[in-house]
Amino acid sequence: MRTLTRAGVLTAVASAALFAAPSAHATAPGDNGTVKIHDATTGEEPRRNEPHVCTFYLDAFGFDAAQQVDWHIEAWAPTAATKGETVKSGAITLDADGHGRTEDLSLPDGHYKLFWNFAGEKGAAKHKVFWTDCADDEGSQPGSTPSASASSSASAAASASGSTPSGSAAASSSPSAQGATGDLAETGNGAPVGLLGGLAAALVAAGGYLVFRRRKA
Repeated sequence: MRTLTRAGVLTAVASAALFAAPSAHATAPGDNGTVKIHDATTGEEPRRNEPHVCTFYLDAFGFDAAQQVDWHIEAWAPTAATKGETVKSGAITLDADGHGRTEDLSLPDGHYKLFWNFAGEKGAAKHKVFWTDCADDEGSQPGSTPSASASSSASAAASASGSTPSGSAAASSSPSAQGATGDLAETGNGAPVGLLGGLAAALVAAGGYLVFRRRKA
């Protein structure tokens, strides 16, 4: 009977140890949490990673309370001339919830890899690869110049008003235009040529009629 009791106690102890082991392993200090790359305009709450950024920061979640972290960023292929060159580094102490963020950071356009190291880590450091690309944020349009823009604006304004200064000057100074409206249409004293011609014809006709009647009489 005592043998059965002892066997039962040993079985219970062994079972308790087996159930407790996975829980203890899951909460082992140093192996918890994750770190993300966030664009500077992204809040700290989202836990998504943003691998294409301009200005950015490092955002950590779920680590141990008040955990000390050392981090560094290395230039990475294919844009790095020398792979493994550290281009930026720093340290941070996480809060009581194992959360923390760095200040905003910036790097020249290229490909990089973050290494996240902390006390008590098991295995390799946590890491993230990402790209910085600020060229698209400048909003520049190649091929456009201020002078070209000014010329286009002036042309548009002239088209809208329907007037061209050079055309007006040419029309006002044309000799043929002046002759058509002045010298050929009027005599020297301003009387129209057609009117004088009509009067002359009437006088000739009247004189001929008088001569014809005198001869008949």
